[in-house]
Amino acid sequence: MDLNFAGRVTRVVVVEEVSQVGQARREALSMADAIGFDEMDAGRVALAATELATNVLKHGRGGRMYLSVVCGRGGEGIELCTLDAGPGFSLAEAMPDGYSTGGTQGLGLGAIRRQATVLDAWSDDKGSVVVARIYASRAARDVDVPYGALRLAMRHEVACGDAWHLRADSQSVGVTLIDGLGHGLPASDAAQAGVAAAAERGNAAAADVIGALHAAMSGTRGGAAAVATVNVGSGSLEFAGIGNISATLCEPTTTRGLASHPGIVGVQFRKAQPFHFHAAAGTLLLMHSDGLQARWSLRAYPGLFHRHPALIVAVLQRDFDRGRDDTGIIALRLGDLH
Repeated sequence: MDLNFAGRVTRVVVVEEVSQVGQARREALSMADAIGFDEMDAGRVALAATELATNVLKHGRGGRMYLSVVCGRGGEGIELCTLDAGPGFSLAEAMPDGYSTGGTQGLGLGAIRRQATVLDAWSDDKGSVVVARIYASRAARDVDVPYGALRLAMRHEVACGDAWHLRADSQSVGVTLIDGLGHGLPASDAAQAGVAAAAERGNAAAADVIGALHAAMSGTRGGAAAVATVNVGSGSLEFAGIGNISATLCEPTTTRGLASHPGIVGVQFRKAQPFHFHAAAGTLLLMHSDGLQARWSLRAYPGLFHRHPALIVAVLQRDFDRGRDDTGIIALRLGDLH
């Protein structure tokens, strides 16, 4: 499997009144059309978006929907993620047709399950998070890639100064996250220059990718950047970072922080000294910009570690987003891409 994918900005739709259900549906259809879905597959996306948004409104006392283009094996898909402040539910109980917490027919989650390749949910006293991924009908059964990512612009901004890139081939996997200095278009320009360079570097070592980012981002305002590369055969991981990108290797009972060096990529730093680790299959690599507080711990969410990385990312963003900056997050389950 070969992947070379730069994440697009996540679209956000507030769902607090009935008219916004239609807006969520239209946004989802627009994204499906943009990636070449045919009429039938676009209809699947529209149905899932309508059901998810309706559930948020009827059962969750309002909330929001995140819409993202995702990278699968051999094709792109659409990810729909809803977050609400509702009373919560059990996914196992809510899946069969006929279950309802609000007096409706109870067809929502069952209908979504029939359209989606991936459906996962988390519910606690802060509300519910539901993630659905839909790929084209012609896609392989194992099309989904076990990663999750959000690229959210600061409130009232359209451009996002955080950006990420994911690359994989038969020998290695590479993840790059960039936080352009500041926010808005200048920060976005810096980050986009960086991910374009990452896309061209192939399976280069982490420190070499940082060097390529530095050259590409020269002349922009620069930013923080981190690169992790994993050898598929041995499980060895190389990490190099400049600036305040947080990176963590999470296992069921332990976490290891990955240290970055001071400086600004594209402007000035002394050296991108790489660090080396071993990452067993199933380890979760999670990287994020300072738009997300770094004080989170998966131990506070029993069982969440074992769920889909897209769900993990959404729950952490819900609870730890600072709310005053761009936010870039990517999580990848290592050892499951081949």
